[in-house]
Amino acid sequence: MVIRAFKTGVSREQSSFLPPCLEDYVAPDNPVRAIEAFVDALDLDRLGFKVAAVAGGAGQPPYHPGDLLKLYVYGYMYRIRSSRALAREAGRNLELIWLLRQLRPCFRTIANFRKDNWVAFKAANRAFVMMARQLQLIGGEVVAIDGAFFHGDASRGSIKTNKRLMAQLAEIDRDIEDYGAALAAGDAAEGDGGGAGVAAGADAGAAMTALMDKRAAVAAELARLAASGETQVSRTDPDARLLTKNGRVVAGYNVQIAVDDKHKLIVASEVVNDGNDTGQLHAMATAAKEELGVDTLAALADTGYFNGPELKACEEDGILAYVPQARRTGRLDAQGRLSHEAFVYDAEHEVYRCPAGKFLIASAGRKANGGRLEIRYTSRKADCDACPLRKRCLSAKATTRTIQRWEHQDVLDRHAARMAAAAAPMRRRGAIVEHPFGTLKCRAGYRHFLLRGFDKVRGEWSLMALCYNFSRVLTIVRFAALVAYFATRAAASSFLSLGTALSAAVAALRGLLAQFRATLEFKRAKFGAPSALAA
Repeated sequence: MVIRAFKTGVSREQSSFLPPCLEDYVAPDNPVRAIEAFVDALDLDRLGFKVAAVAGGAGQPPYHPGDLLKLYVYGYMYRIRSSRALAREAGRNLELIWLLRQLRPCFRTIANFRKDNWVAFKAANRAFVMMARQLQLIGGEVVAIDGAFFHGDASRGSIKTNKRLMAQLAEIDRDIEDYGAALAAGDAAEGDGGGAGVAAGADAGAAMTALMDKRAAVAAELARLAASGETQVSRTDPDARLLTKNGRVVAGYNVQIAVDDKHKLIVASEVVNDGNDTGQLHAMATAAKEELGVDTLAALADTGYFNGPELKACEEDGILAYVPQARRTGRLDAQGRLSHEAFVYDAEHEVYRCPAGKFLIASAGRKANGGRLEIRYTSRKADCDACPLRKRCLSAKATTRTIQRWEHQDVLDRHAARMAAAAAPMRRRGAIVEHPFGTLKCRAGYRHFLLRGFDKVRGEWSLMALCYNFSRVLTIVRFAALVAYFATRAAASSFLSLGTALSAAVAALRGLLAQFRATLEFKRAKFGAPSALAA
């Protein structure tokens, strides 16, 4: 026996009577087997997946959508998103070789499949959430809502705001004036017989033409911005926007998610290009409620989601929202001034009572403020003139104190009472909703989108959310149990598909029989031939 210091591999020139089976390279509990079982359990036609066009030329059969979906699920789970990288891995990654049965689609076919099936990706993501509900992995009682900025496939310089375009236009106008002066100087030099002046004038004239063209392009962008009603225009990605939060500016999108509190699974999500979360609460909570199929739902969100009309809409739809309100009276408190919180509303008499015990009476009519109607309560000048708290209550020029009250303030009052006992769930909010964003951004490195435009970006986000949920479920549920569940669904789907096919075949036969009967009856009526089916 030869004693070796290290283990040695098999010689590459060693021939084998029976080559190793590809199945032997993939362990029985390899996650790639769960990916195949999951995709096989989906009804791809019902979800809307389209057959991918082949880039290999005419006569080439297409790839099955299920194979390309498996490729993308595997890729996004293991941080391989580029279509070129996926095409390369399909030829050298043993797990992908096994998963695709040695199929090797080109990068263009892979890219087109992702581009054309963004709606189907969203449907597949929803289908997996439904499976998680059947596996009892979703509580369906409490969700946490939050948003995060993701970079788009556009630079900050490619996105222009109205202010930036106006500044650029003013700068171009200054340059035009400078070159106009240069042209005048060139004309003067030419009149004096200087050849250098002619050359300088020619150069300035060419520069003037270029500046005028640039000015026309900027003016056209300003006009397009004014016509669209938008505040920004992007030259690269038409839907990407400059988003600002805490002094940080991102050129991209705002991803909104609703996360169930039981196992931190994403149950609803959306991609918007609004940098403010204020108007997103009701839409996200309603989407989560519909996905979970429940009558009531508690939704936790941070201060950025506080909005009166949004809270009212949630209350009307059976959603108990828990959103802390930001304190906006710190400056007045520091100065020893009386803020609106020092005034108490008397619901019985429909008046406000000031700290000195005087009443503020409601004015007639309503005043629109930020999309909501408010009632204005004003004090009496005589009461304020004689009040010892006047200097703490009124500004130097004011003669009376005014308090604005939203016409649906009772909604905010009920919300405030609910928030008074919500310290425990609000402490849990961050642990619930920050987990998916932390996992996707920090561990997977998904801080940007590869595609452009709302449709494609939403499809790519659906892939990210699907693979996050899939990885979580693989961790929570035993591998064998999960694969068995997928197999059961696949068998049930096949049985239903067979039943549908048989029903269609029976209907077709009945139609042929009816057509045959009608033909015989027509011949009998026309030629007097006996009908074989007369009886």
